[in-house]
Amino acid sequence: MTATFPHATTTRRAALAAGATIGGVSTLGEAQAQRAETVLRVGMTASDIPAVTGQPDQGSEGWRFTGCTLYDGLVNWDLSRADRPSTLCPGLATAWQVDAGNRRRWIFTLRPGVKFHDGSDWNADAAIWNLQKLTDQNAPHYDRRQVAQTYGRMGYVAGFEKLGDLSISISTHEPDALLPYYFGRIFFSSPAQWEKVGRNWEAFARAPSGTGPWKFGSIVPRQRLELLKNADYWDKDRVPKTDKLVLLPIPDANTRVAALLSNQVDWIEAPPPDAVGRLRQQNIQIVTNSYQHTWPWVLNVNAGSPFADIRVRKALNLGIDREAISAMLGGFGAPAVGQVPPGHPWFGNPTFRIRHDPAEARKLLAEAGFGPQNPVRAKIIISASGSGQMQPMMMNEAIQEMVKPLGIEISFEVVDWAAMVQSRLKGSRDASQRGLHGLNYSWVWVDPDFGFITALDSRKTAPRGNNWGYVEQPEFDAFSDRIRAEFDPARQDQVVAEMHTRMVDECVWLWVVHDMNPRAMNARVKGFVQAQNWIQDLTPVRME
Repeated sequence: MTATFPHATTTRRAALAAGATIGGVSTLGEAQAQRAETVLRVGMTASDIPAVTGQPDQGSEGWRFTGCTLYDGLVNWDLSRADRPSTLCPGLATAWQVDAGNRRRWIFTLRPGVKFHDGSDWNADAAIWNLQKLTDQNAPHYDRRQVAQTYGRMGYVAGFEKLGDLSISISTHEPDALLPYYFGRIFFSSPAQWEKVGRNWEAFARAPSGTGPWKFGSIVPRQRLELLKNADYWDKDRVPKTDKLVLLPIPDANTRVAALLSNQVDWIEAPPPDAVGRLRQQNIQIVTNSYQHTWPWVLNVNAGSPFADIRVRKALNLGIDREAISAMLGGFGAPAVGQVPPGHPWFGNPTFRIRHDPAEARKLLAEAGFGPQNPVRAKIIISASGSGQMQPMMMNEAIQEMVKPLGIEISFEVVDWAAMVQSRLKGSRDASQRGLHGLNYSWVWVDPDFGFITALDSRKTAPRGNNWGYVEQPEFDAFSDRIRAEFDPARQDQVVAEMHTRMVDECVWLWVVHDMNPRAMNARVKGFVQAQNWIQDLTPVRME
């Protein structure tokens, strides 16, 4: 090992010591509270409470726990099925369509009768106000923190207009078939509540108001967030079946397990594989499902980085044993040979076959002038936990050991999840990223934009997107333009497949596994349907 890890692992014994509490509330206190009301307590992997003002931070875990709980988008996701990938469905808009005479213009029909949690009306004025907060620097409610979470999507928006009390138009710079996907992750806050709390986003964060199935209850920063059932939610089928949802940031995996076993929480994200046997012995449910997730290293391909050489990138991909890593994860991961699995409509026909082939890896490294006596030296920024990060310490250490005999020496810079998100947003050319050659960041490919365009288009480098490694190839830019301009779904899939083919052939990342999205929950948790998505619907969950 060449790295030191400052985040010490908390043992189960320590976590269960006398008086131990999670989130500042004793187990006895929670038990007494649950006699009067039904409460679902969730242990997240995040190290802090995601932002609650409308556009969550903390990656997709924020989207899952403070985005689609407190808020709605114009477009929502149908999370009611476990047996197929989730699809878009109406949210605060009941319908949307591209203008037949102008493909740069979309018309959204807004849902009538919806109220924000503070009792004010959802309408076109509220929609326009929210779009202004993300685009108009002269607007009094413009919020740079929320803009930072949405810039990659809102950057496509050229303008918007109120057409009627329940109708708006949104225009893009170029024809863009992906616009509905963007608005599945843009949430809408209450203008009236912002005015009421003093026209200040920090004050709004202490009393947020959205339209979602859960209302804000209370918050203790870095400890706990309490959300309350919105009995008046507009979608009566999704009124929560529990009275209260308590979200607790518990970044250490063993501490999450200890909290579940000691009844301090009812549900934990990402249980570690080595705890599964013990959990099942205690009648704990383990739930998994495939979803749009890749666990990669995003590689720095700038001049001066060892990964600027495609031979080194290919050698790295050939040097790891994905089957062994999947086995180490106890079935919670499937080997990844690209951004999407073979058989997916977006996989295409790569000529470079990602596999475990140490001999070919050594050959490529020798051609590039490297080997055990003259190793590639690279530093990768990783987190100790975080949204979709699976078991990052164990997995990264395994990769480190696998490639070292080939002539690739890896060291790590370990940060918390919030710092990792900031690194992704800054890009590899930022001064703070100097000396870093890769970013271990769990990736979402729920739509072509986030899965491919924002990661590969040269126009999507910081701060405009997520092209952290500065991939700058005109072919990827051309694919991006073709995808956005193609409104026929089948033909669009074909273009995405062509883009993915080149992505694999150029070996721009190291792909390791696809996550199976494990969760552990006690036997009293009923009604949960694990969707094939990064976000999940907690409203059907009931406690028995």
